[in-house]
Amino acid sequence: MLTAERLAEVFVAVADTLVDDFDVIDFLQLVTSHTSELVPESAVGLLLVDAQSQLQVMAASDDRTELLELFQVQAHQGPCQDCFTTGEAVVNADLEQAGDRWPLFAPRAVEAGFRSVHAFPLRLRGEVIGALNLFGPDSGRLAEDVARVLQALADVATIGLLQERAIRRGEQLTEQLQQALNSRIAIEQAKGALAQLHDISIDEAFELLRTYCRQHHLRLTEVARAVVTDPASIPELTRH
Repeated sequence: MLTAERLAEVFVAVADTLVDDFDVIDFLQLVTSHTSELVPESAVGLLLVDAQSQLQVMAASDDRTELLELFQVQAHQGPCQDCFTTGEAVVNADLEQAGDRWPLFAPRAVEAGFRSVHAFPLRLRGEVIGALNLFGPDSGRLAEDVARVLQALADVATIGLLQERAIRRGEQLTEQLQQALNSRIAIEQAKGALAQLHDISIDEAFELLRTYCRQHHLRLTEVARAVVTDPASIPELTRH
């Protein structure tokens, strides 16, 4: 668990994103990164609801987690599905004992190397817009105070998304999330292109993309589209 000082810095970092040129995908990846920092050795995924009221994977701490989250969405079962439906957190679920609860998802998660899972709703009052998932390599229990901090972080992320809608652009949330989903598709394509070009892993390709964007103060989605449609425009990133 982090110190109180570092914990405060994490929450300020998430909130501070709102005053910059807001990038939904980068914001969500920031949330997953800080969640991994709060609970070491955990893998984190974040899902949001789209315009058709279906959960979609929007961010993950690594490629293995992203694939598992995609399976959860396709199977229509798992902790995030339960969390989104009920609006209540799922804490300390033992995946090896969860076969009856999630007959498709639990065995796949165990096969991926996970033994425990926790899910926290992204909610504000009665509105639930997604869920934050944490996977652990063992069946150890999450302390109550840590669970409260994680729910608070999920709440801050929710407020950030809703505030962006209400104050910055006045858009409908479903439209904004649909745009984010479209942006994610472009980023996935760019990750694959960079991984193949530089002979690196998908995770390394995404880190390369993010680092370039931060160093040049560019939006993640715009650079990802350039990687796919006009790689010559960013030679520093796409030169073999």
